[in-house]
Parts: sequence; structure tokens; C-alpha cells
Amino acid sequence: MTIAGSTVADLVLVGGRVLKMDPALAVAEAVAIVGERITAVGGNDEIRAHSGPDTQVIDLDGRTAIPGLIDGHAHMDREGLKSVFPSLAGATSIDEVLERIESLVAERQPGDWVVTMPLGESPDYWDVPNNLTEKRFPTRWELDQVSPENPVYIRPIWGYWRHTRPIVSVANSLALECAGVGRNTAPVSKQIEFQKDPNSGDVNGIILEHTSTSIAELCHFSMIPRFTHGQRAAGIRESMRIYSATGTTGVFEGHGAAAELIRAYQEVHHAGEMIVRTRLVGSPAWSRFEAEQTAPILASWAAWLGGQGQGDDWLRVEGLHGGFGIEADDRLRAGAAPYTGWAGFNHDSGVPRERIKDYLIEVARNGIRFTTIGLDLLDILSQVNDVVPISDKRWVIAHPRRIKPAEIDLIAKLGLVVTVHTSHLIYNITAEEIAAGDENEIVPIKSLIDAGVHVALSTDNMPTSMFNPLWQSVARPNRYTGNTISPEQRISREAALKSSTVEGAYLTYEENIRGSIEVGKLADIAVLSMGPLSCPEGRLREITADLTIAGGKIVHQSRRR
Repeated sequence: MTIAGSTVADLVLVGGRVLKMDPALAVAEAVAIVGERITAVGGNDEIRAHSGPDTQVIDLDGRTAIPGLIDGHAHMDREGLKSVFPSLAGATSIDEVLERIESLVAERQPGDWVVTMPLGESPDYWDVPNNLTEKRFPTRWELDQVSPENPVYIRPIWGYWRHTRPIVSVANSLALECAGVGRNTAPVSKQIEFQKDPNSGDVNGIILEHTSTSIAELCHFSMIPRFTHGQRAAGIRESMRIYSATGTTGVFEGHGAAAELIRAYQEVHHAGEMIVRTRLVGSPAWSRFEAEQTAPILASWAAWLGGQGQGDDWLRVEGLHGGFGIEADDRLRAGAAPYTGWAGFNHDSGVPRERIKDYLIEVARNGIRFTTIGLDLLDILSQVNDVVPISDKRWVIAHPRRIKPAEIDLIAKLGLVVTVHTSHLIYNITAEEIAAGDENEIVPIKSLIDAGVHVALSTDNMPTSMFNPLWQSVARPNRYTGNTISPEQRISREAALKSSTVEGAYLTYEENIRGSIEVGKLADIAVLSMGPLSCPEGRLREITADLTIAGGKIVHQSRRR
């Protein structure tokens, strides 16, 4: 249907400040949407002409609209899983923790497991156990007082939420008995310490792990209740709701996705319930294959992981994640397969060092995109490029910690896309880590952009809002020192928004269909609670979405409207 030559829109947004994020960084007042696509962008009067009797017209009342944000390394599925096990949030003393456990025991039959989320407050579970009056963790004997007939396990955090070690879990006597952990039990890894009472020498139920990803939970306590398929699928639905409430309409999962996570996403997608566009990367378990199997396996995978993979605008699986070698602790974690715990990816996706170059050459020959964490493989990627060019393939480096100028030049030469993790590597980096090298090399976003490198911001689920990395890349604050980390690497708000929208679309090969508010592109739009170009710098991280639109449909709407 048309009105005087104009297409009648299904949805019209008027009266706003529309940051188009096109090459000219133009600003409009209104947007018209037909179906999943943007059909017009311009002034209020021009766009109102697209309204018909059935058009939904929303007055933005001066608020800012931007393209939907794209999280370059999200681990989105984890957020919804946080509600699967009971929370201990708000407990300020051991007595209050015990009261929570006692109430959970009352709901169960003798012998049933009681498993909770970690001590502390989501999302980062900061400053535990100092959040408790006693400044310590409860012991097995204290838990026994309220749960003499039920095994109790207080889970450790996923260590990257807080970025401090050790991570700590607590088990009561029955849980320790189920796990076969006693006075003389040797941990499966040197990273695990079963803390002992200094007087009796008995294990006290407190398990310390000097690593960021639990081994004890997957090995010693493998019998505790696990995330089920249904819980993972439900968690994805809840996660999408949470992410869309801050304006995120797309995620890229460059750390890889194991089969159990892919299946959960497929269930949600088949039900027509996707509201955040998701790009998953394959997570191979290379410890289970022999060297001679690599080439034929990669050749067979090319059909569904090569190029832009398999899927549609809402869910797509493409490419492979990998690392340098498989550590002994990762082999232990991988023993729980196909279960992956919080990870969602296979713990043994690293490639043995002696095979890595030949492996990556086969990956490149089969047209499969490769993603990796950090710079360990940078020189090998250069060697691969000499055999099979990858400079136009958009291979991905995630979470680089420090990057030297020569490494920036090589990243640019190889056409690599970089996804940065500002929460861990800028905001939460310790004073000791800062002092360990040239401060200007710490996540040098401006230098990367100036060198022509495509840089996408990411949350890494720490926490979920893209306005945290946006603020961190603009202000570069440090939680520990209160100082700015290498202020010369600050970027403008416009550049940070570009790295949260346009560059996210480039990361997923979709710059022609999303990432900016332009005619013909997918109607993924966030209407914000504050203007990101005008609000006080310190309040950037407080921005939420009053309205989020994905594919032309409203997927989040705050009560403010």
C-alpha cells in the first residue's frame, strides 16, 4: 500500500535524535519501518507521510535512537543461567547464609542435593568473603548444622566475572563424602587446594582454585546437578531479554560454542523466539582426534562452517575457535564432555603446538574463518598468510591484553578483526599488571583504529550492557588505582559507538544489512534513556534502552514510555 507515492510504514519513530552511524555520521529526526527493514530516514514531516491508519507511531520525545548494539564477544547465554540455582545475594553474614541453606533444605527430600550460586552479588561477586561480617567463608561443619541429611555445594564463580583468584566453592560433609574428598585426598590438579582445619587437619569444606575456570566442579564434584538442555534454552530466552533491555540486538560468540549450546540456540530459534541476532563459532574438541584426521575433518566441516556458515539473519554458525596447545587442566575440564558447565564451549579446543601451523593452513584452504584469544598465534597467522592468504577473511583476535606497535602493524596487514575486553583488561586490571610493562600497550584501541584495524567492543558477560565497554573505551578508568589507563588511547564517543555498531556488523560480515540506520537495512534500533554523545561521561555506563526494536518488532519497552 502507498499514500501519495509513499510506502505505508508498519512502524514510525518521530521526534527524536537519530544517530544514523552512516559514514557521514548524519543525524535525523525520524525513521519509517516496513516489515523487518528501514524504509525511510529523515525529518519528522517527511517520515510522518509514511503513516497510514494502521501504522504504529511512536513519539521519541527528543530521545536518542541508535542502531542496535552488537556485542563482539558476549557469552550471552551465561546470564540467563544465573537464575537456575538459588542465589545467596544479599547475605551479609554466615548466619544469613545458613538461613538461606536451611530454607532450601526444607524444600527437599533427605539426600537431595542443595546447590547454590556463589557467595556475593551478581554480576561480579566482588570482594567475597569480605562482604560477610565474619570476613571468611562458612565451613563444612557450619553447613552441616542446617543440612545434616542433604549434600550442600556453594558453587564457585566463573572467575572472569571478578578477575581475581582464587575462586572458592564450599561443600558440607555429605557433599565431600559424595565426592570422595577427605583428609588424604589429592586434588586432580595443582591448581586446587582442599583447605584444612589447622587443628584437626581435616578438610574444612572450603575449596580454593587458583584458576579462573573451575576444575573441581567438573571433576571432583561432577555428580552435582548440572545445567540441563531445557535450562540452557530457557536461559537463552532470559539472556536475550536482559541484553535487549540495554539496546543490544546482536552478539558474536567468538570463543566458540559446543554442541550442547548450539542445540539450545537451535531450539529457541526453531520456536521463533530469537530477539537478539546471534552468531556462533564452532568449538572443536581436538584432544579427541588424531593428527591424521585433521584434514578430512576440516574438509567435511567446510560445508557448514565455511564462508558465512549455516543459518539465517537470526542465528548462524560459522567458523572455528582455537588456541595454542591443550593444557593439562583443560583436558581435565574436557573430561566432563559433552557437558561444559558455565563455559558453553569445549575446554579442549586448543590445537597441539606441533600441529597448529598445518591445522591453520587447512582451515584457510577450506575457507573457514578462525578466531582465537590473545596474540599467541599472531606470528603463526602471518606464516599461514604466506601460504594461503587470509588478509581478506576477517579472522578474529579476541581479548588482546598488550599490543606492541609492531604487532598492530601485523594485525593490520593480516586484515584481522580485534574484539576488545575493556572490563577485564582496562577497568579491572590490577596496579601490578599495569606496572608490568608499557602502559600505552594496554588494549591500545586508538592506535589500532588509527592503523586501520577494525575494532569491535564486547562485554564478555561482565556485565551485560555494551555501555560499560563504551564508557571504558572513552574514559579508560581503572577500578583499583582510580586513574586513567594510558589516556592517549582514549577514543571519542562517536568512535566508541561505531565500534559498538558498524564494526560489530563488519565482524559478522553484515555491514551491508545492519550496523547503521539506513534505508534497506534491518530495522534494529535502540532508543536510549540518555544521549550517549551529551550525557556526563561518568554516566555513560548507566544508559539503558527505553525501547529496543529488532527486525522491525518491539522486543523491549521500558515503563518510562
